Formats: sequence, structure tokens, C-alpha cells
Amino acid sequence: MQRITEWLHEKNPGLDGPIGPDEDLIEARLIDSMDFLEFIDLLESMTGETIDLQQSTIDDFRTLDRIRDRFLQPAGPASA
Repeated sequence: MQRITEWLHEKNPGLDGPIGPDEDLIEARLIDSMDFLEFIDLLESMTGETIDLQQSTIDDFRTLDRIRDRFLQPAGPASA
């Protein structure tokens, strides 16, 4: 998650302090439409997997918790 929070701080230089795990990144405008594809590239480079936007919704990118749960957790038997 550190790479993600560093990226968010780079994109939002006026942002002070930590980003809460349940803070709405889209509503807070920490990720905007101009940076969204770059953010997808970041996640793909972190996971080594392509993110299928047909299988994702905007809610999958809304909070740090949701991003972690959706993209950064290893797939286990329960998710197969």
C-alpha cells in the first residue's frame, strides 16, 4: 500500500497527512479521470497482472481497503 499512498501524495502535493483506509479517493478527488489510467498501470505493475476493467467497477478503486481487498490480496480457494 505504501507505493499507492506515495503515488497519491505525488499526484496531490497539497495533501497533508495520511490517507485513511476507508477514505473515498474519488470523492476526495485524490484520483481523477486524468490520472485513472496511470493508477491502473501502477496497480498492474504492483501485481504483475492485467486489470480487466470489464470485470471491475469504480467501487473497486474507491478506497485503499477496497483496492487492497480486490487487487492486492492473493487469490485463494474461496475466490476461485
